Amino acid sequence: MKQFTAIVIGAGSRGSTYTNKMAEMPEKFKVIGVAEPIDDRRNYIKDKHNIADEHCFDTWEKILDIPKFADVAIIATMDRMHTEPAIKAMELGYDLLLEKPAAPTPEECALIMKKAEEYGRKVLVCHVLRYTSFFKSLKKILDDGVIGEVINVEHIEAVGYKHQSHSFVRGNWGNEERSSFMLLQKCCHDLDILQWLLDKKCERIQSFGSCRHFREENAPEGSPDYCIEGCPVGETCYYNAMKLYYDDKNNGWFRGAATGKTVPKDCDVLKALRETQYGKCVYKCDNDVVDHQTVNMEFEGGLTVVMTMSAFTRGGRRLRIMGTKGELVANMSMPSDQAFCLFSFDTNETTHINADYANVGDSITGGHGGGDQGIIADLYRYLTGELDAEDVSEIGISCQNHMLAFAAEDSRRNGTVVSLKEYMEKYM
Repeated sequence: MKQFTAIVIGAGSRGSTYTNKMAEMPEKFKVIGVAEPIDDRRNYIKDKHNIADEHCFDTWEKILDIPKFADVAIIATMDRMHTEPAIKAMELGYDLLLEKPAAPTPEECALIMKKAEEYGRKVLVCHVLRYTSFFKSLKKILDDGVIGEVINVEHIEAVGYKHQSHSFVRGNWGNEERSSFMLLQKCCHDLDILQWLLDKKCERIQSFGSCRHFREENAPEGSPDYCIEGCPVGETCYYNAMKLYYDDKNNGWFRGAATGKTVPKDCDVLKALRETQYGKCVYKCDNDVVDHQTVNMEFEGGLTVVMTMSAFTRGGRRLRIMGTKGELVANMSMPSDQAFCLFSFDTNETTHINADYANVGDSITGGHGGGDQGIIADLYRYLTGELDAEDVSEIGISCQNHMLAFAAEDSRRNGTVVSLKEYMEKYM
């Protein structure tokens, strides 16, 4: 069995997750290089994979300024830092595992795709939902014609109120200038999965949404800038940073992101809550991304889809798929024997379809329902040639699906209905 070597550029949550999964498959992958500016994160990867000192760097420029020394480069930097290292790595000869979104603009997405074609590189984009047992099972149900021809779909990306406050208000993705707009960052997963499930192209798209709640005018009267300073409604506030980051010792995701440390101590958390935006009142941050958005889509043959992204939820993904033979409700948060609820027109009865898979949680901390494990397994099969480009979320397919997010955002901002054919021709 061939073992592929890998370097990781960006050792935050996603970079460390993918390399951890590689460590679980030592016969298939070995991580031999890291580039990460934060010492704690870089050293974690170095120690975890026993990486030589000469292959540990604090910037992506340095690791790509030397000749190629591995097979695959994992690009897991912040969104706006994907394009340059991705292109440089491909130029050097690396195949890529590229974190989503591939790039923050349609021009840059198309450029990465064209450079992959020019250099003959394999580029797998991390649309991890495709690699979950839940969505693979759902795909099979639809392909088997259980509900006949699909006519319309309701898809809900329930971000979750705590997740929104952490990642998209206080955190790295709350401000478009620092990262990317909400639909691209959070829902390029969902737009990719819809075109894959339905096996049709979207032809027209329209969107509405705004930042409705997480605004300064909604701050409680008398609330301080930082929760640690004492807030008159701190005991009842859902978003009290002291409760979310300090009191909850088990939330390693929140605590690690806030401090930049792999195993943060309480003193690290308190420092972050005093000095960074993670400790700020959730209504007084510099966020500007939407907290709710609806996307209306018309696919080939007149099939219609409504996708809703909302912060004001418990969390999880749910779909209602309506076909000519029945109606299917799919809930990613439920166990496999309850995840798919079918109402059949033939029997006029409601039953559950048991997909018989292990439910491991659909959140980022649950490995995206097994998708994080699944994409690394399929990356290996893609690199060996067992899977072709059309079998995975490679850059050409991913780029087309990214265009839905860009077009939808143009619609939201301009109040238009966007033709995807014209949009694709413009950028691709």
